[in-house]
Formats: sequence, structure tokens, C-alpha cells
Amino acid sequence: MPVADYCLVAVDCPDPPALAGFYAAVLGGEIKEYDEDWYDLYAPGGHRIAFQRAPGHRPPNWPRADDNSQQLHLDLHVKDMKAAEAQVIALGAMPLDLDDRDGERGFRVYADPAGHPFCLCQE
Repeated sequence: MPVADYCLVAVDCPDPPALAGFYAAVLGGEIKEYDEDWYDLYAPGGHRIAFQRAPGHRPPNWPRADDNSQQLHLDLHVKDMKAAEAQVIALGAMPLDLDDRDGERGFRVYADPAGHPFCLCQE
């Protein structure tokens, strides 16, 4: 028997409504403001991501570095990697690692507008 039920992932960021909007554009769903420092994204499928204001937020390093870890990353399944890549970049994502190793690797790594790494993974 599990100890707990999954609730959400909370992401530190400098601008919660902006980052919630980025992920809503990527994933779909509904944004709800709890207060000016906390926004929730209720994504399709019942998943929830929260974005909390973190004054002095430093974007994580990617790849990992001893002085500033990547903090978290999200893996997102996509059907069409090329189309999804164009869309996330148009929304403000920054490419970090697009080397698919001649098709051997089914993912590519980007940073969201607050600098958190996320992966688009070929479905």
C-alpha cells in the first residue's frame, strides 16, 4: 500500500504567470491563480504543475554542475519531434542539446523561459 498519492510538481521561477503560460501553451490545460506568487496548471490527464515565485531565482545549469544542479526536469512525449521543437522554440524555449545521435536517442533537451531543462521525447 502506498504511503501517499501524487499531487503536483512545484517549480521555482521568477515569474509564475509567465512560466505557467509557457507550459499551458506547450501542454494545454487550465491555469488557476492561487495568489500572485503561486499559479497552478491543471494539464490534460489530471496532472498538475505549480509555479511558485522564487526571489533571486538562478536558472539551473545544464548539464549538471556541482555548484548549481538542474533542480528538476520534465519529460514530455511528442508525436512529431520536428513540429514540437519548432513550437516550443517559438514559445521561448532555448535548445540545450539537440543531438539525436543519428536517431539513436529519442529525446532532445531544451530550457524553458526560466532556464529549467525539459525534454521532448519521441513517442
